Amino acid sequence: MHPPILRIGLTGGIGSGKSTVARVLVACGAALVDADAISRQLTAPGGAAISELASQFGPQMITPEGAMDRDRMRQLAFSDPAIKGQLEAIIHPLVSQESLRQSNAAVAAASPCIVFDIPLLVESGRWRQQLDRVLVVDCAQTTQIARVMARNGLAREVVEKIMAGQASRAQRLAAADICICNEGLSLEALERLVRELAPRLGL
Repeated sequence: MHPPILRIGLTGGIGSGKSTVARVLVACGAALVDADAISRQLTAPGGAAISELASQFGPQMITPEGAMDRDRMRQLAFSDPAIKGQLEAIIHPLVSQESLRQSNAAVAAASPCIVFDIPLLVESGRWRQQLDRVLVVDCAQTTQIARVMARNGLAREVVEKIMAGQASRAQRLAAADICICNEGLSLEALERLVRELAPRLGL
């Protein structure tokens, strides 16, 4: 008899180190369902969302290669909440469908733990009841801004705007069952912390 599979929701603001934590958990034996990666596949050339996006928003939102024009769409969605809602109405159900398919595959493969990497876990509300625990990667907002500016070459205002569209640090921490504080840690120290945590997640 297999022990029950733990379903862990992993979240954190942009630049918090969430992707690193996900990578280490996978190395420890977890199955990963990455909502962002699924969303990117859906809007890549040949992706399942492309024809619907083109019909709703017009062919100018699709690049010559056949992908969604992410920059153009981001600007549009940022400036108009109604458009953001339309976009989410297309993408979210497809992400849910593919997430379910991947998690069923992980269950069939008897993975000890499935990590759902969900950037907007706290915001979406519908995820919480599907999870056993929520793991939040936390750091100061100034640290987030500095990391994202360095990593993505974005201007401070752009990073702040992205963060304004995400849950606040307090909201994320309130939703956390487990919190990893990624402040002033080297990459090695963060990885060590995650490996120490792994047994609590059935790994």
